[in-house]
Amino acid sequence: MSIDIGAFKEGQRNVWSAGDYPDIAQMIEPVAHVLLERVGLRRGEELLDVATGSGNVAIPAAELGAHVTGLDLTPKLLAAARARATQAGVEVRWIEGDAEELPFADGSFDRVTSCFGVIFAPRHDVAAAELVRVARPGATVAFTAWTPEGLNGRLFKTIGAHMPPPPPQLQSPVLWGDEEHVRSLFADTGAEVAFERRTITFTRESPDAWVAYNERVLGPLIMAKAALDPQGRWAELRTDLLSFYSDANEASDGSFSAPAEYLLSVVRRPA
Repeated sequence: MSIDIGAFKEGQRNVWSAGDYPDIAQMIEPVAHVLLERVGLRRGEELLDVATGSGNVAIPAAELGAHVTGLDLTPKLLAAARARATQAGVEVRWIEGDAEELPFADGSFDRVTSCFGVIFAPRHDVAAAELVRVARPGATVAFTAWTPEGLNGRLFKTIGAHMPPPPPQLQSPVLWGDEEHVRSLFADTGAEVAFERRTITFTRESPDAWVAYNERVLGPLIMAKAALDPQGRWAELRTDLLSFYSDANEASDGSFSAPAEYLLSVVRRPA
């Protein structure tokens, strides 16, 4: 049974328009700076940031003197990115577009990045091929993804246990956090692929405060609540989330502190 890809992507727009992703994005800004360091960006180069969100990678890349294009599927996030770029005093070309159909000619960019963005494209092989296609020979493509066994990978699994199963054709975003899966996506490109596992730590006043924050700002959780609440099933998921985060908590003073593991993949195209 085939799926309606267009309808799925419209659903993605709705998910990431819900809540306040730009607020969450502030907490993962350090990852964007690591990504830029690993991609080896130099002044004057052309950089494309795919699924740019509120501009975590695109804006500091522009501050480093690159010619930057930020692409995203969600108009609300692009509006937030534009406002941030204006405040930072940098110029970025913002484009509403699809990671699976990048509106650029072959070999247009010196660097191609995505920070927890392209992983939500429904067809991993299509998105990976597009990342490489728009990169010049000798260019570097780099992206980050939450690992399946890390905090956010397990969060998606916890939410998914309470929701209808997705169509079998859809691959989980956290597969981009698995080295073997990523190798398979780029196996036919001749590119050299390297990996680095890192963590970023999330903190809040308590595990309950962390759950409350996420149910207010995190799009996938907001949509899950909207679906489950009318069925009287939201409380069950919230209880599971609180238990999950309490178990992951490394703080001993009643506050919340938990590391979230991610995989940084660097793909170097042959010259």
